[in-house]
Amino acid sequence: MARLVDRLKAVAFDLDGTLVDSLPDLARAGQAMLEALGLRSVPRERIGQFIGDGLAPLIRATLRESVGAEPDEAQLAHASKRFLDFYRQHIFVESRVYPGVREGLDALRARGLALCCTTNKDGALAAPLLAAAGLDEYFPQLFAPRLPTERKPLPHLLHRACDELDVASHELLLVGDSRHDVDAARAAGSPVAVVNYGYGRQADRLRADWRIDSVIEIVEIEDTRSATC
Repeated sequence: MARLVDRLKAVAFDLDGTLVDSLPDLARAGQAMLEALGLRSVPRERIGQFIGDGLAPLIRATLRESVGAEPDEAQLAHASKRFLDFYRQHIFVESRVYPGVREGLDALRARGLALCCTTNKDGALAAPLLAAAGLDEYFPQLFAPRLPTERKPLPHLLHRACDELDVASHELLLVGDSRHDVDAARAAGSPVAVVNYGYGRQADRLRADWRIDSVIEIVEIEDTRSATC
């Protein structure tokens, strides 16, 4: 039976919750923000539920959870500065690369596949996170939203990836951890695998083509789908 990697030319990876467990430092930044504003603390696990849409929605949701109401724009701007000031200085302190990621990336790269990162995180923070995690060498191409309307679950990031890597959508696999990743891949016409860890939760309920416990498993995936699906 054919293996998926034999039909691919590229693999795109989500960042937070797929490559890097960034919750510890995101939560610390959220708590530091709330403390600086004199607001009620929010549990780390609850902040984790806000990861996936980008930092601006995460900050807004954390504030809303703390005060029990939608923050106004002035409060949001002040809070965002506090959050980002802390996070930039502590972007990879307690965070970690998930087991099997480096081994999987090495195996995919050895097969000649192009690798890229597609993330809803702002590029000005995603690039330093990849560098601090020691993963930047794997990802010469980073696709982050230039506008809020480019965030997953919309397919814009994957369209950009396919255009710049010069591959067809069915030749690019997206690997992520959330429904946003699955929906973006479906909209772009790309196959998608979700990891059974991360922040998306209930991976078994997502409409992904494959579920994996580790990135290293990608090279072993058997593909029963048509090459043009």
